[in-house]
Amino acid sequence: MPNLKLGHLELFVHDPARSRDFYRDILGFEVISEQGESFIWLRSNDREILLRRSEFSNEAAVYKEAAIAFVLYTDDLPAMLNELMQKGLLPRGNDGSSKCPTFTDPDGHWFQIVNPQDH
Repeated sequence: MPNLKLGHLELFVHDPARSRDFYRDILGFEVISEQGESFIWLRSNDREILLRRSEFSNEAAVYKEAAIAFVLYTDDLPAMLNELMQKGLLPRGNDGSSKCPTFTDPDGHWFQIVNPQDH
């Protein structure tokens, strides 16, 4: 069987610039390329995300109703939560435990932040 690996994730967003600011300023992602106003590439460690303009709506009311979500790792969950709250980002719930707080980005994409060593 030929080798297969995950390339990048694409997030369909209404306003790529607004989403870029969220991922860069709130979550600390690195902007690696901007292709006009419709395609913005971000990196978090060795993972890349493409913010891609779309009219798609992601309106899941809670984490478990989302069609897809992603998980971010931290080595200090309390400190990370404190930093995010200082930036105005509050958890919208959790995925069954206070050690798995859940959030949404400006377009309603769900994610959670966990410490994989304390999960």
